[in-house]
Amino acid sequence: MGTRKTCTVSFRDSDGVQHSVEVGAETLYEAAVLALKSFRDHECAPGPAAHLAVEVKSPSVTHTVVAHKIEDWLDGGARSPKEAIEKRRLRQLLDG
Repeated sequence: MGTRKTCTVSFRDSDGVQHSVEVGAETLYEAAVLALKSFRDHECAPGPAAHLAVEVKSPSVTHTVVAHKIEDWLDGGARSPKEAIEKRRLRQLLDG
């Protein structure tokens, strides 16, 4: 992504109900973390195997990531100091 873009993040729960939230994010993982936080705040958090669809507006592109992969990425090692800072920031955002 690179610059802050408006994204719609959605998932379908075990009852078949579609949940979605609009967020502003610079990266795929930032969009997913912001959405997970919002879903948790509204007591409709996806399970760890849920597939989160991240649709980037303008140009319209959709990415899909499994919810537990976000946690795995946050908990994994960083390839650069910049990525380490980003992971720390997003972990604090998600847990805060």
